[in-house]
Amino acid sequence: MKAAAAFNGPLGVPRKAPARGGGRVSVPGASFSMVTHPRMNLCIIEDNLDLLANLRLLLGGEPGISVGGAFGSAEAALAADRWERCDVLLVDIDLPGLSGVDLIRQLHPQHPHLQILVHTICENRATVFAALKAGAMGYLLKGSSPRYLIESLHSLHLGGAPMSPRIARKVILELQGQTEIHDQAGLTQRELEVLNGIAQGKSYQELADALGRSHHTIHGHIKRVYEKLQAANRGEALQKARSLGVI
Repeated sequence: MKAAAAFNGPLGVPRKAPARGGGRVSVPGASFSMVTHPRMNLCIIEDNLDLLANLRLLLGGEPGISVGGAFGSAEAALAADRWERCDVLLVDIDLPGLSGVDLIRQLHPQHPHLQILVHTICENRATVFAALKAGAMGYLLKGSSPRYLIESLHSLHLGGAPMSPRIARKVILELQGQTEIHDQAGLTQRELEVLNGIAQGKSYQELADALGRSHHTIHGHIKRVYEKLQAANRGEALQKARSLGVI
């Protein structure tokens, strides 16, 4: 279809800008009308600026979608404050500064009309459920086709809850009480190092010195550890980590 056909592979570099317009699509030997969707005002938050530009081009060229804002960080989106004019938010999770989960947690109570679709590479259990519990109504993994992304946005706007198949499976396994043990934490190697340092009683500054990172960077790692473990404080994070065999 028009918008998707202008791109190579899963949200690749565009060959040309997608053409605007609706009406009919000409196919040799056939004639049919495109499905008409309610008009959608969309905001996008993505820290990969090349991908952000491609998403804006792709989705802004889709009939029925108007991109009202495209931002490289949660902070920039919050500063623009366009939420009352936005129907749907497409947001990455692993953002610099304020994470996607924290942004969702902040926006959802204030703007309940806003339908939020996560678009990320993060598929560990803790992050998925943190985003859904915070208020996201859909969760897509990056790498899907442009048409799948577009249809998922329309589905969300119409009251659906689109999810990539692997994410839907995690949700089903959770409901069935069959959560996969190996996916309980999803911590990176650096986050594990920070978590072990916390378990040893080290301060933020001691961790920063030991790992050769700034105090601010260590604080960011600890925030993500808490988020992934769904913990509110240091003691709870350590308790959950030990119960999962992470430390």
